[in-house]
Amino acid sequence: MGEFLIHRVRFFQFVPSGIRALAQDGRGDRLALAREDGSLEIINFTQNSIQEKVIPGNEKRSIEAISWIGENRLLSVGLNGEIIEFDLQRLCPKYRLDAFGGPLWCISCNSEETHLAVGCEDGSVKLFEIVPEKLQFERNLDRQKGRVLSLAWHKSGTMIATGSLDIIRVFDVKSGHCTRRILVDRGNTVFHSRECVVWSLCFLSDYTIVSADSAGKVQFWDWKTGTLLKTHPVTNCDVLTLAVNKAEDSIAAGTSEGTVVQFQLLAVKSGVADTQWVRTKTFKHHSHDVRAVIHTKSAIVSGGLDAQLVIRPMMELVETKSYEAALRKILFPHRNLVCCSRKVNLLLFQFPEQLELWRLGSPGATGTPGDVLPISKKPEKLLQLKNKGCDHIRCCALSPCGTWIAFSNIHRVRLYRIQYENDSITVNAASRFVKSLQQAHQLLFSADSTKLFVASDHNRIQVVDLVTLNAKRAHILTPKSNSLEPVCLLAESADGNWLAGANYGCEISIYNLKQLKHHCTVPAYNQLPTAIAINPQTNNLITVHADHQIFEFSISEKKYTEWSRALQQQGLHPHWVERDTPVTHVTFNPKVSTQIIIHDAYMFCIIDQLLPLPTEQSNLHNQAILRGLSKKARKTQEHAFKICKKFKPLLHAELLFDGCLVVVERPVMEINAQLPAPVRQKKFAT
Repeated sequence: MGEFLIHRVRFFQFVPSGIRALAQDGRGDRLALAREDGSLEIINFTQNSIQEKVIPGNEKRSIEAISWIGENRLLSVGLNGEIIEFDLQRLCPKYRLDAFGGPLWCISCNSEETHLAVGCEDGSVKLFEIVPEKLQFERNLDRQKGRVLSLAWHKSGTMIATGSLDIIRVFDVKSGHCTRRILVDRGNTVFHSRECVVWSLCFLSDYTIVSADSAGKVQFWDWKTGTLLKTHPVTNCDVLTLAVNKAEDSIAAGTSEGTVVQFQLLAVKSGVADTQWVRTKTFKHHSHDVRAVIHTKSAIVSGGLDAQLVIRPMMELVETKSYEAALRKILFPHRNLVCCSRKVNLLLFQFPEQLELWRLGSPGATGTPGDVLPISKKPEKLLQLKNKGCDHIRCCALSPCGTWIAFSNIHRVRLYRIQYENDSITVNAASRFVKSLQQAHQLLFSADSTKLFVASDHNRIQVVDLVTLNAKRAHILTPKSNSLEPVCLLAESADGNWLAGANYGCEISIYNLKQLKHHCTVPAYNQLPTAIAINPQTNNLITVHADHQIFEFSISEKKYTEWSRALQQQGLHPHWVERDTPVTHVTFNPKVSTQIIIHDAYMFCIIDQLLPLPTEQSNLHNQAILRGLSKKARKTQEHAFKICKKFKPLLHAELLFDGCLVVVERPVMEINAQLPAPVRQKKFAT
């Protein structure tokens, strides 16, 4: 692997926003996740549960609930009183519709996906007809006293159950009248003086209503008689959310203690037809409130204030007891939030509302491998650029020379020129230049810092000359395919001849920058690329995908290289394929052209193409073992994959031109320290 002087960076104060709502699409392939800062993420279960797309947040957009219509339409409601439908290609709001009911608390569509119901602050439930490309208001159900905090459709589509303070109501959709009122018991004396908030509801096919409330109870009700069938005291705090699986034989409940409780419909006695709901399992994977739960075919997915998305497989439902059965926790973004200027040792950090530019420190002494060296010059925060407006930053870029910074929200690109004079910094905004530029999904500066590549809507890439700063003459590169999915990854060759762009449709196009035209398309692979880069020595394109497969494509010969074919023919090591975090960055060793450096959140790996590939019998994580062997024995066990797990969670790793390695870490304990205190729980011996 070699020895490197390492800059261990821990001053990127990134804190992910808490999870507010979850929703699964009609086919069950994708999960929508809404955060407290108004951003949304699409998690693709068929692509190794990767964060496929991200819609940036907005300071004025609060999301209380989300709902899918089919597989391609996603809507949200919030305290601003608007229903928002999102464009899943342009990754921005498509339109807004005022419901005229005050703040909106819940949203759900019927099983046939013909109507949408929204619960409002003014006590009304508003029905909207679902028509192509929009929603059309139909009517209100009878307005009741108290805000509607939760609602659920019956599978037949003829009834809606709603939850408010101390009461559950059932409405007939055809007449719009309330046909049943159920008073919710406030529970024991601790909660008796407080109103009981019905936070969540499920309306089962057998007309059983399941409620979760602020008194810590999960209750089962008979709709026809309005009687209580069963009460399960779950916690002394709130039960905030419920989710039922498609078979309606398992229910998950999330609590403010950070636990997820499972209930299952089981037979009372073997051989007897009678069944009842039994509390079976309790999972503790969160430190704070569990605000949302989804019950998929084989797993319970939960999220809450600690910002972690937890995928907990149900072992009895998992078809193969392998990687599919592993618990997964997703906390950090599956995209790069750090830009590095390798020539001048600068780092650019992307926050939702601002950017920070830092200069790395300098070591003050030398030492032996493993030593922590003192620094003669501390890292320095040079600049903080705040985003104007309410929309959060979508992407950013730092030029290799460190004199240009660009970032974009969903409306437009902003470009700044940085001038360094002794200890002072001057920032000039190219405001006239960027007015004619479209918003960007991805930004990249050329290797010589003379061009800016802007990946805009409809799979197009604008090439802008920074020397003339004339955006009106920007050339637009378009692929030969008809895909309208935007480009999510960009990579340029060091000699400035080639540009690679990968879009959300798993297509990778290569462009000739000298002739400004499409050169070729990389052979199709059905897994989303998570990181791409062009080798500065060979001009071969390296791509890493959601299933951790690695490919090397020769741009000049328009085909995969022999090394790539050998890798695919032999197959990657099982431990490599079974990792649960995607590779987010690829770079190269400037001194050794055959060394590829890649990293995910929990390791970085140097792949040496001159060494033999690891077999299934090889020890993949072999660094510690190799150090203890003799030179002769070490030679026999050495292979191409050199993995280091010392630095984690790892947000960025880059090899600088001076030979130093910079790693950007974000310890989870530092994130948890910035969260509010969790609900106090009694621990053993306290």
